Amino acid sequence: MSCVPSPPAAGTRVIVGLSGGVDSAVAALLLKERGWDVQGLFMSNWDEDDDAYCTAAQDFQDARAVAAELSIPLHRASFASEYRARVFQHFLAEHRAGRTPNPDVLCNREIKFGVALKWAHRLGGSHFATGHYARLEAAPDGVALCKAHDEGKDQSYFLHAVARADFAATLMPLGDLDKSAVRERARRAGLPVFDKPDSTGICFIGERPFREFLARFLDKTPGPIESPSGEPLGRHEGLAFYTLGQRAGLNIGGRAGHAEEPWYVAAKDAARNALIVVQGHDHALLASGALLTSAWHWLAPPRDQPFRGTLKVRYRQRDQAVRIEPRADGSARIVFDEPQRAVTPGQYAVAYDGARCLGGAVIESVTPALHRSAAA
Repeated sequence: MSCVPSPPAAGTRVIVGLSGGVDSAVAALLLKERGWDVQGLFMSNWDEDDDAYCTAAQDFQDARAVAAELSIPLHRASFASEYRARVFQHFLAEHRAGRTPNPDVLCNREIKFGVALKWAHRLGGSHFATGHYARLEAAPDGVALCKAHDEGKDQSYFLHAVARADFAATLMPLGDLDKSAVRERARRAGLPVFDKPDSTGICFIGERPFREFLARFLDKTPGPIESPSGEPLGRHEGLAFYTLGQRAGLNIGGRAGHAEEPWYVAAKDAARNALIVVQGHDHALLASGALLTSAWHWLAPPRDQPFRGTLKVRYRQRDQAVRIEPRADGSARIVFDEPQRAVTPGQYAVAYDGARCLGGAVIESVTPALHRSAAA
């Protein structure tokens, strides 16, 4: 099924979120070719435009060039205050709690399909479109979010928390295309961003060292780095600056009585402000057999009985076979068929039935693989 309704009713306006990248540019191109009344919207979500690590200023110039080439109007709006209140403050709070959040999920729910969607309607758009790699298809129970044809670029993981009703007036024209085909369409159309590299990370972090950025907002709370047996191995700068499975930045080095293997973060003991590390990429303490989530956000009819499905606990992870056990309070216990490495509280567990995204929730806690038969 095509992700782009065609042709629209005469004069039907769609507002395309033009980011200055090739994906949103081709989304606008495809919609214009199908007869939509296309207008662009460039969103500013971070208010430090002079920051050398943020590319917003150049992105806006690229969006202007695309709009000029397509002969479409381009609007500009700042959602920086909403971003700080609804996304960034949560990001900081989660790190203070020693967890590892994913701000891109909240950015989609709160900004792109929250305030920006409302802005698009204010501009007279009956629809809002983005350059996401995902598909929206009609299902008997309503709009279904599905994986993109190019699973290597699929972004349904980042979209799972969007209110389902917001997808009803949303278009994602790239869902059936491979990335190479998108770049070729841009090149043939003369779009100036056809060879622009993909953006990495989020604007407020960019390419800068992550710990350096976080230290601008969070106090350092040094504490011990220990082995699982309690052996002191070094000092950390604060639990907020580390994530499970992390190897870099531990500064432990070679230790007498230990093998010449890298060290990895295996756990955080918040009560003692201690960072627990182990040696070996596949150490048993890095493996989880089950997890508990917060309240589930469903993009399909809610289920109240255990069922089989697949799950991702991070973007671009291959689907993992699981048993999902919904709980009466709306949360879920999820048991993996195979142990998973470095499952991280604060990140998201996102479930699928084949290509369809069923929804997801925040990972609250994990059960070590050695004890996965125990209650989570």
